[in-house]
Amino acid sequence: MSELLFKPAAALARLIRDGELTSRELVEASLARIEALDRELNAFCHLDPDGALAAADRVAAGDPRPFAGVPIAIKDTAEVAGWPYTLASDIFGDFVPDYDTYAVRRLREAGFVPVGKTSLPEFGILPVTEPRRFGPTRNPWDTERTPGGSSGGSAAAVAAGMVPLAHGSDGGGSIRIPAACCGLVGLKPARGRISRGPDQGDDFLVQDGVLTRTVAETADLLDVLAGYEPGDSTWAPPPAEPFAAAARREPGRLRIGFTTEPAAETEIDPQSERAVGDAADLLASLGHEVEEVAAPWAGQDLLRVFAVVFGTPVALGVWFGAQVTGREPREELVEPLTWTVWNGIQRRTPLDYLLARTQLSGAARGIVSLWDDHDAILTPALAERPVRVGEIDPCSDDPWEDFRRSARFTPYTAIFNVTGQPAISVPLFQGDDGLPLAVQLAGRPADEGTLLSLGAQLEGARPWADRRPAVATA
Repeated sequence: MSELLFKPAAALARLIRDGELTSRELVEASLARIEALDRELNAFCHLDPDGALAAADRVAAGDPRPFAGVPIAIKDTAEVAGWPYTLASDIFGDFVPDYDTYAVRRLREAGFVPVGKTSLPEFGILPVTEPRRFGPTRNPWDTERTPGGSSGGSAAAVAAGMVPLAHGSDGGGSIRIPAACCGLVGLKPARGRISRGPDQGDDFLVQDGVLTRTVAETADLLDVLAGYEPGDSTWAPPPAEPFAAAARREPGRLRIGFTTEPAAETEIDPQSERAVGDAADLLASLGHEVEEVAAPWAGQDLLRVFAVVFGTPVALGVWFGAQVTGREPREELVEPLTWTVWNGIQRRTPLDYLLARTQLSGAARGIVSLWDDHDAILTPALAERPVRVGEIDPCSDDPWEDFRRSARFTPYTAIFNVTGQPAISVPLFQGDDGLPLAVQLAGRPADEGTLLSLGAQLEGARPWADRRPAVATA
């Protein structure tokens, strides 16, 4: 039964719909695999076996919903009615919301059965998943290394076959980074593509999404999650065709630029550079026009202003956690890095925030002009191999240095949260160390379709879905 959990979600739903498999059988297999593996990987921070099995029992053969009966994990950045909501921080205590976010509601409406919540770094700040509250999540490919962050729990759960796919969110690379670390597909949709409601009408940096094994699954789930919800203040224009259809069609001859220039000063691992060169050669062999380009983000040093815009919602989260538990924000309730962010934002004014937003928006206009002459841009997904557990520490004596260290690890992802463009990490290769080796493709604003079509073509040329870490086959 555990072998089924590596099949695409749509295939699993067909088996349930045709009566060849029950949702209870599949959910039981997922829960059994979580019990067997999570003591080592620590991907989950909350499980609801009784609720999941009860939901599975309500799914019968012939259920018309596209993913009826398929188990899924939810990252603990999304509220789920009746489940703890913590953002991996002690400041939330035992808070339990009584509503689902719109993204979770849409997943339920599509028939998915949530089995539990996955871990993240406190408030999703770092690209490693090592919260003080729950302890480190480990990479199934090498348990001494990070699965990435902030959707690290979701990525570890999918890579290890505990669930077929999982929810994630991305405010600076938080879907693409763990996808790259764990050998998965990770798409950050365009700004406004998926509603952040009911709590937010807009989000400058963060988009929800999924961690999957294939481009087709990512496209299927984008069709489920995308679209306007009443009260949204901004939203992306509807696509010309379903995203699933885009993933099935040939992309045609595209103009693709490539660069290894990072958006932060750092050294690039030779394997990351080699991956971009190999991917560029592969794209050229598939008939695309490929050329090296100068990265317009190089040398702009946007980390300081990015930290203001990124840190303000973190501070808001600290305030919200204190509100729902009836407490004042206190140093002992959050990690040192979070407390540093909180204090830093407290010293800022609304004008500081608006100036930072304006500066990022101005930089974005110059960066997006690169797509005037290109359909997609290819970069490394990471500057380094997945770092070792403990190498980036939110509880160190110098939290800002760890924040800067994280930027040197992941200097290619946050730039597309700033511009709002869609970007996808695909695990085309494996490194000399046996770990996944991914590249990133960024598309025009609101043009996920081209990325999905191109990603599916690359997957067809160099399939990766059957690669599994040793822990998944033990």
